[in-house]
Amino acid sequence: MKMDRNTYIYFMQILFVGSITLASQSLELHNKQTLAINIARFVLYVLSVRGFSEACVVLYHCARHQQLPDVQVLQRVQLHRHHVMMFLGAITLLLTHEQAIIDDRLIFILIATLIAKYPDIDRKLDKKKTVNYGVGMACSYFEGYLVHVLPSDGAKFFGFLENIKIYENREGVVFPVKKLFVVVTKSLFSPPALVEFNKTGRDDLPKLEACSSLTEIEKDVAGVKNRIYRSTAYKIYRPNAPPVCICTEGGTPLNTLYRVLKNSELAEELAGINREEIVLDFLTTLRKLIAKSPECRGKCELVYFDDSNRDLNLADVLLDRIRELEPNFEEIISRRR
Repeated sequence: MKMDRNTYIYFMQILFVGSITLASQSLELHNKQTLAINIARFVLYVLSVRGFSEACVVLYHCARHQQLPDVQVLQRVQLHRHHVMMFLGAITLLLTHEQAIIDDRLIFILIATLIAKYPDIDRKLDKKKTVNYGVGMACSYFEGYLVHVLPSDGAKFFGFLENIKIYENREGVVFPVKKLFVVVTKSLFSPPALVEFNKTGRDDLPKLEACSSLTEIEKDVAGVKNRIYRSTAYKIYRPNAPPVCICTEGGTPLNTLYRVLKNSELAEELAGINREEIVLDFLTTLRKLIAKSPECRGKCELVYFDDSNRDLNLADVLLDRIRELEPNFEEIISRRR
């Protein structure tokens, strides 16, 4: 099994702790019940300290923005589900052996943690804030791509909505929802064509088919003359129902990170990163940026797709989102035929 940098360091820590444990003369290693209770208690304490810090962050965010915790808090709890299971397991073990869950040692651990973290406050004030991967990629994608393909530039390009209308008139079709659908996958991967997400051999399921591109957009960007931006139209073919037109594409920054992570020798520093957390940060940040922009608001729809779930079909996921945004989409597409 190939191990990354974080795994090596973790095993080094295990060896160190194991060595000092075996060398210790005061630990009662022969009493397995007492050993299990002590380990469970301190696992509970360590996780309590981490939970205390996370809770303070959530409370600060709620107070600053004057809002209650939203679904994103629950999503972050889901990301740390293994820690939650450890926490509940430790409590169960202590209760099973009729042990107190909390004693005075937790208070001293909290005090010691706050004292040890104090120097980090000045360090964070002195240094510029580091942006995590998900937030950085969302900002880059918004400023480097969406602001070029969604709003009008007041000159050559009249905006995404106008581009959709031009395509409709040219091809004789209709888009029931005139938005750019950006598909963000759990794995970070996006294929060259989204038709690769179709279920082979399943004619009973809707499937995607790539069509021609919308009108190309040419802009001078960062020293590059006539840089071309292009969005692709797709048709969702359904059994016993007319096809549905949609403009959709994958999240290119996340796909780039996916390719980088595949080559661990070139990106050792990225080994062990939490992909789910990156996706959540990317989606959360990008939604905020789009909502704050009058030029982009209402023109882009982010769609999360769990590509690890073999039961899910991307075409169905996109149809569900279209149905959610435009309940009368069947009537809209029937008018044009």
